[in-house]
Amino acid sequence: MAAAGGENLEKLEDMIVRAAESTAVHVRAAKAAIGAVIFGQDIVVERALITILSGGHALLVGVPGLAKTKLVDTMGIALGLDAKRVQFTPDLMPSDILGTEVLEETPGGKRSFRFIAGPVFAQLLMADEINRASPRTQSALLQAMQEQHVSVAGARHDLPKPFHVLATQNPLEQEGTYPLPEAQLDRFLMEVDVDYPDLASERKIMFDTTGAEETRAKAAMTSDDLIAAQRLVRRLPVGESVVEAILRLVRSARPGPEAGDLGKLISWGPGPRASQALMLAVRARALLDGRFAPSVDDVIELAEPVLKHRMALTFAARAEGETITNVIQRLKARIG
Repeated sequence: MAAAGGENLEKLEDMIVRAAESTAVHVRAAKAAIGAVIFGQDIVVERALITILSGGHALLVGVPGLAKTKLVDTMGIALGLDAKRVQFTPDLMPSDILGTEVLEETPGGKRSFRFIAGPVFAQLLMADEINRASPRTQSALLQAMQEQHVSVAGARHDLPKPFHVLATQNPLEQEGTYPLPEAQLDRFLMEVDVDYPDLASERKIMFDTTGAEETRAKAAMTSDDLIAAQRLVRRLPVGESVVEAILRLVRSARPGPEAGDLGKLISWGPGPRASQALMLAVRARALLDGRFAPSVDDVIELAEPVLKHRMALTFAARAEGETITNVIQRLKARIG
């Protein structure tokens, strides 16, 4: 009986390995297709892909003009997803995103309401400059991001599968921005900083985008391939050392005794959703690298994008010049 159980376990492991090998090829092809269009942002591309492989949503933060919108458009093509874009503005209403009901009259004189779906009914939604909209409109995305459906006039409408939001945000120091509420920030699996490209990348951008022909993205996956990859990510084994590293890191990022001397700097920290996010993200990163199990290095690499939008420093810490990035670096050093 025990031998049969061992054989079944071996077969299951073989199936996972074979599936992981073929899926890893697809995923790396998608990464290469995106990298052929988006230059000098390798880490941003990798983290955005990890987010989608994990089944989550990403917040892309950076000044305008760094190809954030182009990245989302390119990802839609490479991953075979139906992509839509919403430009957030101060006068945007929730119904402009979710959809609305209109009253229609048939030739026979009968009246009825018909639901007209908004742009949120897409597989990949680009929420451009999300922090330019009012808090009321920002919160309209909450239910969609968390529950995969929306309610309009009391009726439930399911969103397509898969469904991912990649939102761009301008730095909060800029005029006309509203900070996202903590509850909404927590819905994003990662916050990805988009920085200026290096000299060589900017030179390549300059020539490639101003010539007679511009490089176009090529499809490398279908939505069904992506759903299969997301299922596989959840089946990849995670070693006890990685689980311990995730728990130590997340729990030490909260105010209290587990944070040690850093506890007095932290006003509030990440909840259990951060542990869930890291658990999925490290598996997705391993798959993207062609590995079948994550390591502690994956935890250290992804700690900052998973934690930084789920933490806040005390007023005293900020007054002393402390930053969340510096605090996370010191927390990572403890598990490294």
